[in-house]
Amino acid sequence: MKKPMVLAGDIGGTKTNLALFVKGEGRPSFSDFESYPSRDAPNLESIVKDYLSNRSAVVVSSACFGIAGPVVNGRCKTTNLPWEVSETRLKRVFGWKRVRLVNDLTATAMSISVLTRRERAVLNKGRPQRGGNLALVAPGTGLGQGLIVFHQGRAHPVASEGGHVDFAPTNEEEVELWRYLRRNLGHVSVERIVSGPGLGSIYAWLRESGRYGEPEWLKARLRVEDPAKVIAETGLTGKHPLCVESLRIFVSILGAAAGNLALTGLATGGVYLGGGIPPKILPALGTGSFMRAFTDKGRFRGLLENIPVHVILNEGAALIGAAECAFQAV
Repeated sequence: MKKPMVLAGDIGGTKTNLALFVKGEGRPSFSDFESYPSRDAPNLESIVKDYLSNRSAVVVSSACFGIAGPVVNGRCKTTNLPWEVSETRLKRVFGWKRVRLVNDLTATAMSISVLTRRERAVLNKGRPQRGGNLALVAPGTGLGQGLIVFHQGRAHPVASEGGHVDFAPTNEEEVELWRYLRRNLGHVSVERIVSGPGLGSIYAWLRESGRYGEPEWLKARLRVEDPAKVIAETGLTGKHPLCVESLRIFVSILGAAAGNLALTGLATGGVYLGGGIPPKILPALGTGSFMRAFTDKGRFRGLLENIPVHVILNEGAALIGAAECAFQAV
């Protein structure tokens, strides 16, 4: 007998994660998972077809996909992929009655209330206000931002494309970085810096400035591996000052961006760092440069010092949130 389940998806510019869930106690219970390289597929439907082809005994009662891009009227043109995804097409192709597309940060936001203490790392304990707004900042292939507001005791995620707002330098060093990116890219958004490719851009700027040499072993690794991964790992181990400095600047600008969102959304309930990068650079986030930039907001320093800041450690948070959305549709 076929067992009804919900299908949850986390669609990013680098990878697409799909998983089946059943109703669990307290939160959706994970059943089956597979990850696909997003850029190898012409569209989302081809990935879902491949996933379900090996799971013929499953009946999908509802599906929800968190997707990196703006979702308007059930449609999304992805930011870092050449895809157009729509609820209507997914229903037609797979014969589903209930399908939801939500922004990927909305999906992650839906998971926050059910994360355990072990699934979060504390950067600032703060003094959370009960019922206060929450903010979510998620650097990965791009930079996602979102808010959670509470009304009559219920949490309501608010989607955002705040990663594409203008980057605002806070010191002379960052002004130089902005000028470099402006010459090469035109418009300089926060995402152009606070993301995997952004870490690579900071590194390229520092290298071209002539302040640091680039050894052959580092060049060789950068040619064959993911540059952001190499820079972050080398920076964390202190193996080369060019990577150490690149990571320091990245962390500081991430802290400033998170503080800006905390002020914009008056996130007195807390700020959460999601996405693929923060858990991997946790030691760098804890050195103090993140929180210094986070709180460096003039007269509002005191307010920001009292805002809790957490790093989401569960890499499946967006899938859990998407599954929660799918169960709500049921």
